[in-house]
Parts: sequence; structure tokens; C-alpha cells
Amino acid sequence: MANLEYKSKHSFTFQADSRLFKLVSEAYRIKLAYLFDPYAAVHTSTIEPLPHQISAVYQELLPRLPLHYVLADDPGAGKTIMTGLFVKELLLRGSLERCLIVSPGSLAEQWQEELASKFNLNFELLTNEKIQNCSSNIFDSLNFCIARLDQLARNSVLQNMLSQAKRWDLIVCDEAHKMAATVFGKKVYRTGRFKLGQLLRTLTTNFLLLTATPHNGKNEDFQLFMSLLDPDRFEGANHGLNAKKAPDVSDLMRRLVKEKLLKFDGTPLFPERKAHTVPYNLSQTEASLYEHVTEYVRCEFNRAEKLNDQCKNRVGFALTILQRRLASSPEAIYQSLSRRRQRLEEQLQEVLNERHAFDGAAGEKIADDYDEELSAVDLDDFEDNLSCSVSAAQSARELEAEITSLSSLEEEAKKLVYSGLDSKWTALSDLLQDKAEIFSSRHGHQEKLIIFTEHRDTLNYLQRKISNLIGNTDSVAIIAGGMSRSERRLAEERFKQEEQVYILLATDAAGEGINLQRAHLMINYDLPWNPNRLEQRFGRIHRIGQTEVCHLWNLVSKETREGAVYQRLFEKLEEERNALGGKVFDILGKVSFDNKSLRDLLIEAVRYGNLPETRAKLYQVVDRSLDTKALRDLLAKRALTEDTMDVHRVMAIREEMERMEAHKLQPH
Repeated sequence: MANLEYKSKHSFTFQADSRLFKLVSEAYRIKLAYLFDPYAAVHTSTIEPLPHQISAVYQELLPRLPLHYVLADDPGAGKTIMTGLFVKELLLRGSLERCLIVSPGSLAEQWQEELASKFNLNFELLTNEKIQNCSSNIFDSLNFCIARLDQLARNSVLQNMLSQAKRWDLIVCDEAHKMAATVFGKKVYRTGRFKLGQLLRTLTTNFLLLTATPHNGKNEDFQLFMSLLDPDRFEGANHGLNAKKAPDVSDLMRRLVKEKLLKFDGTPLFPERKAHTVPYNLSQTEASLYEHVTEYVRCEFNRAEKLNDQCKNRVGFALTILQRRLASSPEAIYQSLSRRRQRLEEQLQEVLNERHAFDGAAGEKIADDYDEELSAVDLDDFEDNLSCSVSAAQSARELEAEITSLSSLEEEAKKLVYSGLDSKWTALSDLLQDKAEIFSSRHGHQEKLIIFTEHRDTLNYLQRKISNLIGNTDSVAIIAGGMSRSERRLAEERFKQEEQVYILLATDAAGEGINLQRAHLMINYDLPWNPNRLEQRFGRIHRIGQTEVCHLWNLVSKETREGAVYQRLFEKLEEERNALGGKVFDILGKVSFDNKSLRDLLIEAVRYGNLPETRAKLYQVVDRSLDTKALRDLLAKRALTEDTMDVHRVMAIREEMERMEAHKLQPH
């Protein structure tokens, strides 16, 4: 009876504030929006998503909650857009209160800006200032946070704070292939980044890895990478066990290549891309220097064979750097030889002054720093230090003999630099002045063009030469290691926005996440020994929003041992281009050349390629590895998943979106 009396005294009278009632009902409607509008995140964002982005979020990610997954679509497919949609959808469904995004340092601000402008998602950057000014655990005070990969990987204090902070609902790792581990023999080598990935997996309910290159060609390394998602399932990789074939990961990964991506009207999303080989011949002076330096490298490789495995690997890596700089430019090899000679002289003087005992392979400290896979921004400086510091010499006498050899090579390189002879530059100069595709058919002026080199010395050299060629230093922008983020950002914006800036010179620092589809032309002045970088470079211009046919020119000298191998590769790939459906660039990183990587094949060419029978054998290996059947088998095996995006699937997504348009949260 008391309850009845109470209810009668507090019955609904409809005399409350109607505005508050409307506010509450609208809040409740928004809270339940996802139930009647499955694409609520799309309809509340300033984007026009594409079919493969819709399928990734609504058909792959959301149905798998709680999620441990790799999104591995090709470069330029818009993985940031997919992530933003996923985050916003979780927010609208009440499933997300804390989110951490881990990205390479150069991309952190780009992530922050895109999430804010396209999705109205406000993430804070983890900065040293915020950490110092926070009296408690910084990660407890930042519910939506973007942290730089190496900022976390190299700081044990931050990792301890991460471990003690409140649990995350979602952690996203961009460029996740950088969290690498590798197998040598029976031993597993785990980088600090890989260990960070292992830690992050334990701190979150949903774990999303983003990468365009999940497989580096080694099944063992791929299994280690996948163990970041499921250490029990891929437990064998953690013990260095060999894997004969890549495991089935279709439930943990979505990978679509560019050739499979379509617009809503069923037409290809990406324009055609074409690769061209530009051969050039060395002058007699250049050929002489090349042979002399290569012979020095070959002899040092042979001496390194007598060292223990750790020292042998360090010396081999240093010599590989030297050989790549030899092929880059006369300036690069001259500066490298000079710095190496000076550094070894300093080490010899320390030995002779008995400041320390001779300890075998010099430069051990700097080499040990290579435990981490460095970002492209830092890599050039690191490689320069390593190539100057590490020697196979085992005594002061051997070190003196090596310095004598270096002095002779340095003098020869100096004469070449001052002679002005440079066949490779001549080939580039002719290309810039004579190639029809480089000039606009509509206006006649030169189109925007990106030139990639591997080394800062060569970049500085090309900047001078190109500026002199076109008579205007303001027309050339550069992005290279050692530049601050603001300097790189300014160079990128100048190239995109200023009409008079039509050439961008870049090292692979520009290959990390930068959107350069303002251009559709690219030149590889240097060819990377890591073939995955070919696709990463081309992905800067061949990405969503590109409307022009993309052209890539590769400068190759068949007279160099490594150049001969690369030219044979490009010839075979061109022959098989139709069979591959255009997938020329992303295939090289997956090819096994009689169980060797491309880098190993190039080193073999350097060491033994002067012998006709060895060169013939290398050609046979290339031909056998790149014939039609081998490539078709490779595409099938390395697809990793059976993902497709055919026109019927696109039409189904389109129809579903049109139906949901009537149910969307905002009626107009």
C-alpha cells in the first residue's frame, strides 16, 4: 500500500522541462545509433570511403571483436582511414574508452591531424614535456594517445609505466613490420621493437597491426611477426624452428594488392604503373675505380671469413654499405673512402699509443648499436659510421696495410670526382631534358618528379648538379635523414603546393608514410638492395587520389656486377609483366633465389661475379626464379590470404550502403 501511495504522489505530470527531455532522448538515440545505422562512423565523418575500406572495417575487423589482426593492404590503400573508421565505430558502440596508437616518429603528427580532421577524434601526442609535467602515470591521464615507436622501444621507464597503467581497449601499431625479429640458424634475434610489440599485446583487449610488407621473404621471420598476435599458435618460431612454408593466417590477416582494388563503379582504383630501365655505360676511368674498389671489398670479405660469426657479420655489413656507395656516385664513394681511411688511422694511432689493446674487428661498439632496426631518417648516418669503423684487420700491421690500400683508392676516387666524369649523372641529365613523359602535354612545363637516392652524399651532389642544370636552386626540394620533422614537413609542402618546385630529391626518409600523389613520376637513381623498398618508394605516388599513369625509371649499369643482376631481374620481370597482372614491384621482396635473398645474390655477384661461369650461373638462378610458373606459384604461396575484391563484392557493398543511407543518424 505504501508503494502504491508513493507512486501516486510521484506520477508523471508532463510538467518537466521539454528541452531536457528532448536532450536525453537524442542522447539515447545517438547511443543506440549503431543498431539501426551499421555505418554510423561513415555518416559522422568527413570522408568518402572506398569499397575495400568499408569491407575491412565492417566485414573483417568489427565481426572479430575482441580483435588480434594484421591489416596488410598495399601502400597507399588508406590504412589510416580504415583505422579511423574502426576507432570511431567502437566509440559509437560504447566499446572504446582508451586507445593508444604507436607509429614511427615521422608519422605521429600526421596521424594526429588526419584523425582530427577526418573523424573529429582528438588524440594527444606523447611528448617529453607532458611526461615531465605529469605527477602520476602519464598513460593513465591520456585516454587517447599517439606515441612514437622508438620513444617507447628505447625507454624502459616508459615501458614500466605502460605495464602499470590502466588497460587499453585498443592499441594500433603503424608500420608494424618494424617490430622485427629474425632467425639465424637456430637462434632468434629479437629487436627492442619486437619486444615492445610483445608487451603491447598483453596490455590491450584489441590489438591491430598495420603494415604493407608483412612478409620479408623468410617464413621463419613471418612466423615470428605473427607471434605478436598469437604466441601460442606460432610458438615454434620463438624457438628458431625453420618453417618450410608460410602458415595459414587468413583468420588473422587481410591483404589486398593494388591491382585488386576497385571503385564503387567497378573500375580500377589505381591507375596503371609502368617501370622503365635506363641503362648507362661506365667510362674507362669509372670502370677502373669500380674494379679496384670491388676487389678491395672482395678481399676484405675473404679476410672476414676467418673471424667469428658476430665480427664477420659486422664486417660484411660494412663492406656491403661501401659497395652500394660505389654504385651510387663518385662523390659518395670518395667521401666514404676518405672517412673510412681517417677513422681507421685514428684507431691505428690509438693502438700504437697503447691506449688500448688491439681487439680484432674494429668498431665493435658502433656495430653493436645495430640491435635495433633504425628508421630511414637515422639509417644513413648509422651506415656511414659503421662503414667507416669496422675492419677485418687482426693486427696493427694488417690495419696499416688496409689504410695504405684505402689511401690509394681515395686518391683514385678524388681524381674521378674532379674530372667531372659521371656516366650515371649524364644518363639522369638526358632523362630530365629529353624524356617526353617528364613534360606536361598540356602546358609544356616539367611535371613534378621525385628522385630517390640511398645516400646523403649523393643527394647533396645531385642537388648541386640539378640546380646548375635547370639554373634555379629554388626548384629543388630535399628530404633526407638528419632533417628535423618541421624541415621535412616544409619540404614536402613546398613540393606539393609551389608550382616552381618540381623536383624532390629524397633518401628513404621520404619512403615512410608521406603522401606524394601530387606527382606521378619517379626515378630510382640508386636501386635498394632491400627489394621491399622499391614498392615502398613507388607507393609514395601510386596511392589513392592518383589519377595519372605512374612512371618509374631505374638507372642501371650492366657493367657493374650488382647492376648486371638487377638488369637481368628487370628484363625477366618485364617479360612476365602480363602474367603478373602488373604486380612487378611487390614481388621482388618475396622471391627466393635458390634459397637466397636478393641481397645475398648481389653480394655473391660482388664477390665472384667477375668470373664468366659465376655470372652465367647467377643469370640462370634469376631466370629460374622468375619464370612464369615460378612466379605464379609464388603469388599463390605468398598471397598469405585468399582476399579478393571483385566487382560483385563491390556492388554488394554499394547496395548495402545505399540501404543504410535511409537509416543514418543524421537524416540530412
